[in-house]
Amino acid sequence: MAPAPGSTAVVTGAAGGIGRALAARLVAEGVRVVVNDIDDVRLAETAKEIGAHPVAGDAASVEGVARLVEAAKDHLGQIDAWYGNAGIDRGIGLDCPEEDWQASHEVNVMAHVRAARLLVPDWVERGAGRYVVTASAAGLLMMVGTPTYSVTKHGAVAFAEWLSATYRHHGIVVQAICPQGVQTGMLERSGQMAGLLSRDGALTPEQVADVAWEATKDDRFLVLPHPEVADYYAARATQTDKWLGGMNRLWQHVEGQV
Repeated sequence: MAPAPGSTAVVTGAAGGIGRALAARLVAEGVRVVVNDIDDVRLAETAKEIGAHPVAGDAASVEGVARLVEAAKDHLGQIDAWYGNAGIDRGIGLDCPEEDWQASHEVNVMAHVRAARLLVPDWVERGAGRYVVTASAAGLLMMVGTPTYSVTKHGAVAFAEWLSATYRHHGIVVQAICPQGVQTGMLERSGQMAGLLSRDGALTPEQVADVAWEATKDDRFLVLPHPEVADYYAARATQTDKWLGGMNRLWQHVEGQV
């Protein structure tokens, strides 16, 4: 069931890109929204422009997510939906440093775990709540070239699956947004990978937000702004060696351009 006008939501990583678009769409639908980002200047500008309330800070750390949840409850009264959108893409190849692995794990996986620990008990008591993870198609497939992003986005999807399987009978809806190429800074920084990520068309953040909003009406778990991902996901599961061979050929093509 779609969030009713007057309901509340928190969106992390909301200073720009998909997070900003999600927050703007929620506000437009009558949802009261708290936006969060580590970029406090851009966050303040975004909040003013879209009509949301800014709470700057690190939504991945134990202390940061606790402060965010507390501040959001102070402003909203209660949190009905959480959009865990913040994510990073650090580290290329097998030699990417330990620091990139750790940072990716903290932001792309543990941020969701830490937020859920604080939100779910209250939602179970109320019998309602929505947790939405921006996970990327890389969480269902992979991102050739960057093991940190691939592995941690798989982790984000796996945690969302576990959360859904464990708490859906308590009225908690869990969803995973899994787009391919989106016109954000992440795509711009991808260099030679940009063409591969956009092979099925690079969507605008607003298009992703539109699909995410529509998905609140039927509460589907997988939210696929690029519908082709469903076929790729099925092929990965049922024709694994063939699929891996195809991914290897894609990487050889990228490797030849570097």
